[in-house]
Amino acid sequence: MDLFSRSWTALRTAVADLPDAEFDRPSGCAGWLVRDLVCHLVIGAQDVLITLVTPADAEPTVDAVGYWSVVEPPTGEDPLDALIPRLAAAYGEPRWLRFHFDDVGAAAGRAAELADPAARVSTQDKVLTVGDFLSAYVLEWTLHHLDLIAGVPSAAEPPAETLAAARTLLEGIAGTPFPAAVSDRDALLVATGRRPPTDAERAALGDLAARLPLSIG
Repeated sequence: MDLFSRSWTALRTAVADLPDAEFDRPSGCAGWLVRDLVCHLVIGAQDVLITLVTPADAEPTVDAVGYWSVVEPPTGEDPLDALIPRLAAAYGEPRWLRFHFDDVGAAAGRAAELADPAARVSTQDKVLTVGDFLSAYVLEWTLHHLDLIAGVPSAAEPPAETLAAARTLLEGIAGTPFPAAVSDRDALLVATGRRPPTDAERAALGDLAARLPLSIG
């Protein structure tokens, strides 16, 4: 629960501090401008709010790792993926997109803080505890924080503890730990295909390199 709040607060702060001119540059998420990414985060915040008020009586079917699945890389043909750039452009000035994100994002953050971690919720035909649901989103927020600041070297990085937690979760999805020689940040970027591994990283990854990148959804 605490890591969710830390990762979400850091990401919201990064969006708030981003100069308007940066909204039209490419993000670290392939095919999306920064404004598209922020629009996706608005939808993510809405998903958190919806899930937290969708209680379930059944036993959990997944945990934080099982919430994610390894999927085929996006082709750009998904209707929602195509819709997001149009929605982002409709905001016009970055301040309106920033305002909406801050408004919905603050609500999602408050809802997470008030939620019972042991309660069970349902989303995407899965049942899991609130604690596991919010833990799963630490990976989402941390990766998108890295996407947001990919072209802004002066921007603040995600907190070290959330980078470490996101790495651990991604290792669970991969079914194997990543080499200790690869930093948390680099492990996240390389394992999800956000950048290719260096020669040294490829050597450290060994046979695991052939299984990368992982596309998760």
